Amino acid sequence: MIENKQVMSAIENSLISIGIVLFPNVTQLDFTGPYEVFAKLPNTHLYLLAETLEPIRSDRGLTFLPDTTFAQSPPLDVLFVPGGPGIDAKLEDRKFLDFLKTQGEKARYITSVCTGSLLLAAAGLLQGYRATTHWLSLDLLGLFGIEVVEQRVVIDRDRITGGGVTSGIDFGLVIAAELFGEDIAQSIQLQIEYNPQPPFTSGSPHTAPEAIINRVKAASQNRQDTRRQIIQKIVAQLQTLVYRIF
Repeated sequence: MIENKQVMSAIENSLISIGIVLFPNVTQLDFTGPYEVFAKLPNTHLYLLAETLEPIRSDRGLTFLPDTTFAQSPPLDVLFVPGGPGIDAKLEDRKFLDFLKTQGEKARYITSVCTGSLLLAAAGLLQGYRATTHWLSLDLLGLFGIEVVEQRVVIDRDRITGGGVTSGIDFGLVIAAELFGEDIAQSIQLQIEYNPQPPFTSGSPHTAPEAIINRVKAASQNRQDTRRQIIQKIVAQLQTLVYRIF
């Protein structure tokens, strides 16, 4: 019995742990795209993390069940934070940000998709790193003093950040390659037949018609203005704290 326990412990210790941080009003595709990739990785355990085990409702109404609370979370090899409208409340949630910071200090990789990078920045985990986010929020990420890169996936040492929403699959495959090599990543890409051929070229502000860009910007203006005010407040508080220290 003791030997079996030792064997099981050795197996468990060899597993890669990936923690996906959930919160109300998360954008589901930010994390379900990467989840599909992660779930096919060998020797990997996925944790759906949240403050409690209560159901989490996404920004479009889909509901998900976390399986591990923040308090129960083990140290993670990969800390992954998706984005969505719900980040606004979490940008000033000290308990939430402290969890990210604590896990980030131990994780092999600190990662995000879409506006999840704003949460990493608010937790102080992107200072001195290059990172990206959704195109509408690139300037907001820059307010934190982050070197912003307008790119689908950005790798800077142990920080890996993805752009907006659908970049999550690209991001997931990059993580797969980092952890297990390109052969595994390419095998997963083929399994899920990830071979995008979009019907339009409007998936980037560099290729979309101006009228479409203006429409999307107008629709999100109020949210962006609110988020900017929150981030400016956070940055001002951080600057005041630094001033007091020195």
